[in-house]
Amino acid sequence: MKYLLLILVLALVFFVLGLKRARPSRPEPGPKREAPKAPAAGAQDIVACAECGLHVPLADALPGLGGHFCSAAHRHAFEARSRS
Repeated sequence: MKYLLLILVLALVFFVLGLKRARPSRPEPGPKREAPKAPAAGAQDIVACAECGLHVPLADALPGLGGHFCSAAHRHAFEARSRS
């Protein structure tokens, strides 16, 4: 009976030592969070034409008194209507 108790105590010691080896002493750092990405280099702001509502890139839009326009004809028509 005492040998059985000795075997159980030794098994318990080896079990506890095995758990300590399997578990790291310090927690590993988690994955780092990446900073939000900036818009792609090709991304542009889009504006609507004040005359017809067509969406055009801001770089291609023509500025006018009433906002942005898709063409010179629409800018002229809008400004002519607003003057009268």
